[in-house]
Order: sequence, then structure tokens, then C-alpha cells
Amino acid sequence: MRIYPPLLFQRVWVKRFYKDFRGVEVKVFKSILNKNYNGTIFGGTIFAAADPFLPVLFDRVLQSSERKLRIWSKSSQINFLKPANTTLHFSVTLTDEYINDAIQQLQLCGKYEKSFIVEILNSKNEICASLSNEVYIRDLNFKTLDQ
Repeated sequence: MRIYPPLLFQRVWVKRFYKDFRGVEVKVFKSILNKNYNGTIFGGTIFAAADPFLPVLFDRVLQSSERKLRIWSKSSQINFLKPANTTLHFSVTLTDEYINDAIQQLQLCGKYEKSFIVEILNSKNEICASLSNEVYIRDLNFKTLDQ
């Protein structure tokens, strides 16, 4: 994802994915390409940096030959708490509890919806933005009793 153009040109850098895609560490470099007129990182850049990773992680963890899933960010809301004057960083982690909950909900009703908070930090580890990302997962093979 380091060279995926929407992230690359916004200076969003995937530092690393955790083992088995259970998490990711991301940096957003402040540069001439993503600075606004106040000299801080554009809010849109921050939003674009944090938005895609939860669906990507769930996709990598849950997809299998037995399951055909559709996964996306159903909704997101971002709160800008401090000006992003420095390079930013954040991490996203899928716990066993989140994964097991998703699997259980998919088996029970064929879909899973949950909101997760992603905190985006500056170089002093102060929270500059907080993104609530609602992930939606649909098991396309799920059959209801009336089908």
C-alpha cells in the first residue's frame, strides 16, 4: 500500500503490517503536498490516511475459501482536536475479541457492523484527530431460513 497513489501523494506511509494482518502502523508525513494555508496537514489527508485500514485488516483476516465477504467502511466521522503541525502516526489493531465477535455475528446473521476509534498522534504523542470508523461486513454466502 506504500505506492498506492491516493496514499502516496498524500504522504501516507505504511510502516508495517503486523503478523497475520492483525494490525498496521502508519505515518503521515507533513510535506508541501499535504499542507494547508495554515501550514498544517490537511484534514482530508488525515481522514484518508485513517479510513481504509480497518476494512483492509478485516478482509485479510476473515477471507477464506469457505466465505465470500464484502467489507467496507460504512461510515466515518473525524474530530480534529489539535492542529497537525508535525508528522503524524497511528496504529490499528484487531484483537482476538474483535475477530471472534465478527465471526460469530457473520455465522449468526450474515453481517457484522461495529465502530472503531482510531487516534492520530503528533510527534509529541498528543492526539490531533480521532476517527470513528464503522466497519460493515456482509457474508455473501449466508442463507437465511426463508431462502
